[in-house]
Formats: sequence, C-alpha cells, structure tokens
Amino acid sequence: MTLSLASTLRAGFCAIALAAGGLAGQAAAAETSYPLTLTNCGRQVTFTKEPTRTVSIGQSSTEILYLLGLSDKVVGTAVWLGPVLKGYEEVNAKIDRLADNDPSFESVVAKKPDLVTAQFQWHVGPEGVVAKPGQFEELGIPVYTSPADCIGKNNTGGGDGVRHSVFTMDLIYQEIRDLAAIFNVQDRGEAVVADLKKREEAAKAKIASADGKLSAVFWFSSAELDIDPYVAGKNGAPGYIMSALGIRNVIDSEEEWPTVGWETIAKANPTMIVAGKMERRRFPADDIAVKHTFLETDPVASLMPAVKEKHVFEMDAQAMNPTIRTIEGIEALADAVSAAGLAK
Repeated sequence: MTLSLASTLRAGFCAIALAAGGLAGQAAAAETSYPLTLTNCGRQVTFTKEPTRTVSIGQSSTEILYLLGLSDKVVGTAVWLGPVLKGYEEVNAKIDRLADNDPSFESVVAKKPDLVTAQFQWHVGPEGVVAKPGQFEELGIPVYTSPADCIGKNNTGGGDGVRHSVFTMDLIYQEIRDLAAIFNVQDRGEAVVADLKKREEAAKAKIASADGKLSAVFWFSSAELDIDPYVAGKNGAPGYIMSALGIRNVIDSEEEWPTVGWETIAKANPTMIVAGKMERRRFPADDIAVKHTFLETDPVASLMPAVKEKHVFEMDAQAMNPTIRTIEGIEALADAVSAAGLAK
C-alpha cells in the first residue's frame, strides 16, 4: 500500500497561506533586530543582516525555506532523497542543485552564500564530509544546522549517530522559528508551525482506537540485501511517529538506524513493516521495488505475518528523518492503518 498524501499536502499549504494572510491583518510579530545572535548546535551564530544568498544542504531545510516564502533567497541546494514538496516543483527547478547527495565545499563557496543551512552534521559539522562550520565561518559565511540533528544526539564517530533523547517535533518547530527570525518573517514561521500541529492532531484522532494494540518496524534501507537492514531505533523520527499513533516500535535501540537481522525482527513479530521509499540509489534496497521483492522471497521475511497479510506500507523516506515531513509520515501511517482495518 502506497502512502500518498498529495491532496493532504496541498490542503496543508492552502491552510498555511490562509493563516499567513489572516496574520497580516493582526499585530505583526516583533521584527528582527540585527545583529542577531543565536545558539545553534553548541555554537554562537551571528547575522548582521537578513541573508540574501543561501545554500541549503539538506532537503528538509530547503523545504522549510520554501514554506517560509524564501525561495528567492536560495541560490543552491543539495542532499535530496525524493521529490520536492508538492506545489514547489517550478520554484525548485529554477534553483541550482549542486548535488543529489554530498556537494563539494568548493561548489558551495562558489555560489557566494551569506548563509549555509545544513540538515545533518554528517555534511557540515565537527566531522563534516562537506566541511566543518569553521571553514565557512573563516570566509564570513554563517552556518545554521537543524537542531533535530544535534540536540540530544551524538554524531561523533561516523554513521548516523546515537540519539540519547527522544526526538520531538519541537526541534523542527525551533528550526522553523529560528530561520523565520534570521530572515525576519516571524509571522510566516508561526503560521507554518500552527498548520503542522493541527495536522498531527487530526491524524492521531483518526486511529485513536488502535492505541497500544499495534507494533511496527521501520525499514529505511540495506547496504546489501544479504546483510542486516537499517531499521529505526526508538528515539528518532519513526519513534515519534509510532508514539504519536500509539504504535509500539519492536526495535529497542538508541542508535538512529541500527542494523538488525531479519531473524530478530521476525521473532518480534511486528504488526506492520513500514518501508522507506526514495529516489536515492546509494544502496540496492533504496529501491522500494527491491524491498518488496526481498520481503516476498526471503526465506525468513516472507514467513512473517505482516508480509503474508500485506501489512507492508510504503512511506516517503523524508518522513523517516527528523523533518517537516515527519508530520506527513504520521498522516500517511494513520491512513494506511485505517485502510487496512487495523484500527478496529
């Protein structure tokens, strides 16, 4: 079952636009007074004026800028897992995509940015594969990193990091509000946050009767099909999605995406398998069709009741990361559980 929410997303964008329009007639939020200094991922970041040339390394950070009406301030993007948010295709097509995955430091600097936003410290952080924040700051370019990837999380030592504190959407709301303050569009930021909160509550109400009765495993990908898959630990975005809907995660790990064997997963007997769907093709199992074929033919996975009963649901991989799409994931899974009759 594919979790398609184009119509819901379009409705959400309309709601944001209406909310922003309504705010225009009210008292506006306090305007930003520059220089503005923010504490971001343990660093002090100062903005002397509103940025006009932003390079966004990470799809979620890029989409937040678009939702805030700041596409005209974006001169380059990178790190894409799937299509841009519905309604922003034309806008996104006009902006230079530096790389589908990791851009080079040189390609970012060549755009002459006065702000670099990063979704993951993996790209721009203490061990960043693109650069360390200091490399940009030496050139007078401030770096803003999504709080969702550093607060309550340890990214040292490579990999996807270990999340010691449970992720909540408050970290995404902080990013939205921070970026709104940096660009002096606070009213737009509050409208976006209000819409996301409203959508989450509506999705939770849809399957409230299933609270505590269901379990799941989220499968992001696998480096190779004959080795253990990357599945969601308990503290990341999938954990938040499951907690919001009253669904138990059968994986008890603080790692963001631990590798767990299919024999162990089968013994846990999850009610459903949520499979990540993405355009990225770094690993064979990035392809959702490959995931389905594996589940149907693997001697262990194919015997799982979730597979036999066709309770394998596709989800946009962006929703599985701590992003604005996490709300979309909650909506999508609630719809799938309801359609499959699991919410009785």
